[in-house]
Amino acid sequence: MRKNIVAGNWKMNTTVPEGVQLAKDVCAAVAAEANLKCDVIMGVPFTHLMAVKEVIGDANVGLAAQNCADHTSGAYTGEVSAAMVASTGANYVILGHSERRGYYNESYEMLKTKVDLALENGLKVIFCCGESLEERENGSFKDVIGAEIRDSLFHLTAEQMANIVIAYEPIWAIGTGKTATSDQAQEIHAFIRGLLADKYGAQVADDTTILYGGSCKPSNAPELFAKPDIDGGLIGGASLKAADFMGIVTAF
Repeated sequence: MRKNIVAGNWKMNTTVPEGVQLAKDVCAAVAAEANLKCDVIMGVPFTHLMAVKEVIGDANVGLAAQNCADHTSGAYTGEVSAAMVASTGANYVILGHSERRGYYNESYEMLKTKVDLALENGLKVIFCCGESLEERENGSFKDVIGAEIRDSLFHLTAEQMANIVIAYEPIWAIGTGKTATSDQAQEIHAFIRGLLADKYGAQVADDTTILYGGSCKPSNAPELFAKPDIDGGLIGGASLKAADFMGIVTAF
């Protein structure tokens, strides 16, 4: 049975001391929540991974890197491999975020390689997909999302898919204050689950967690999470304040 997950993506924010304090605040809030109904993950900068892992300790909180390299090792100055990420104690890696695709030209093929390397090194993958405003308005958004998923994930086996979480993030709603309506989000989540069912069968589709990302906040999370195919959120700005983040966690 699929998990409900609320994952924070801190992006390029906080110094290490600031991040350690935020992690302490989140872990304390999670520990104080007697009836937690979702898994909680913090997606932190590379520089923070080991320090935040130490803060987490035995707490019921997952740790994600925000990226990994598409090479195993070698002369790639500034890159961080999946093996390096795993060695910090991280459980997850976020791949395919629209900012990585847009600013750093990450292709379907590159992401396919990154997914493989992450899985080979024991990491679970939070795989992002989503459409631009132009693609939403011209009606091509399902074609775009379908291609992102098929071309980077559909080489995997059904067993490997158990380690994939999909995050739908309408690009036009990221950091803009705009949010897809709960019905718009549900439509795409159901579409993605249908793609998985066509490829892998109903069981894999039913077991795959699909998150919504795109200006999700405490005020709209309950309506979003009430939809049958929305299993949580990949949270940007609201993950930088423990109170806001926990307001989303407790929306379940």
